Amino acid sequence: MSDELTAPARFAVAVVPSDSTVLTPTRGLHVGSGGNVTVRMVGDQATVTFTAVQTGQLLPISVDQVHSTNTTASSITAVW
Repeated sequence: MSDELTAPARFAVAVVPSDSTVLTPTRGLHVGSGGNVTVRMVGDQATVTFTAVQTGQLLPISVDQVHSTNTTASSITAVW
């Protein structure tokens, strides 16, 4: 398995949800204040809403967008 996929994340940036901004593909999202998180998945470009994400949860997902529409969580940080 590639070290790139198993090593801890090396970068992080605060995310401002936007229906148009494209991000560097993530290895995960940390949710600082819980709620729903709507994202575009990197693999198939599907838009998915993760509901009832808990405060402090790390979602191990690869996304390139965090949408403002239907996202109620806040203080989101992307890691890669």
